[in-house]
Amino acid sequence: MQNLNRTSLVGVIAGSTAALLSMGANTQSSLAIVLYAASALPILIAGLGWGNLAAAMAIGGALGMLAAFVSPYFALIILVATLVPAGWLSHLANLARPASELGGPEGALAWYPLSDILSHLAGLVTLGMILVATIIGYDSSVSDLMVDMLVEAVKAQEPLYNPDAASLAQLKSMFTLALPLVQGAIWVAMLFAAYYIATRVVQMSGRSVRPREDIPSSLRMHRNAIFIFLGGLILTFLGGAPAAIGALVCGTFGAGFLLSGFASFHFRTRGKSWRLPVLWIAYLSVLVFTIPAVFFLLSGLTDTRRTIAVTPTGKS
Repeated sequence: MQNLNRTSLVGVIAGSTAALLSMGANTQSSLAIVLYAASALPILIAGLGWGNLAAAMAIGGALGMLAAFVSPYFALIILVATLVPAGWLSHLANLARPASELGGPEGALAWYPLSDILSHLAGLVTLGMILVATIIGYDSSVSDLMVDMLVEAVKAQEPLYNPDAASLAQLKSMFTLALPLVQGAIWVAMLFAAYYIATRVVQMSGRSVRPREDIPSSLRMHRNAIFIFLGGLILTFLGGAPAAIGALVCGTFGAGFLLSGFASFHFRTRGKSWRLPVLWIAYLSVLVFTIPAVFFLLSGLTDTRRTIAVTPTGKS
């Protein structure tokens, strides 16, 4: 009973914190996207440290607060975009089975592979953003309006800038694909960062049941994710809603491969005297020029595998 009360308390606190972070992001703050991603942290910490019941109570509590103090639509958007992915990731991270079932040693546990967790995250973000787009009624007119606003802002700075109708139509067509691609990629990266931080917090608190993993050697995408990524790439050539969905898939799963590419780069440069400056240059080049990200994307695509963490059960 005491454990149940403690779990309930953790769930209530985590849910309230997640709701407050989401409401803070809803105030049009410049840090809105960071606060939205941070709202996943309390759910992840509750689930990783106290189990599925705490995560479920946290999600339910956050959903109720957001529906009551903001709106049911806003609560539903946060639910599918942030709360459910966070709860599901914490559930997967705590899954384990006897290692002997996989050909491993007796008296050991095999944990759910990090590659599968990352692939699940990409899939959840894809589905979540499709649902969010359906809820808010997103279509190409939204991206067209953003392009018009961008063009007007450029004209204010450069009065001589006056693109013709064909150039403007091409820009809008490109932006229609670029917007879901970039949004999906950013959201996968930020939610994985929240997962990483949550695992470290729970490990420092002594509540973690999952062993600490060596991210550079274990963070890879599942090989089957390549086919999903290629399927999204094909959809981008179909035009309309399928093209937007394809761009979203390329963004979410591409972000997974990009993260695994960076992890692989960290692993391959380990022990090298020039490692630190090269890593700084690599990250800065991606942030400033973007094009070098293709190298890390290809690295992630060519290095797909499932690394399973195994730990002793402590039973004789």
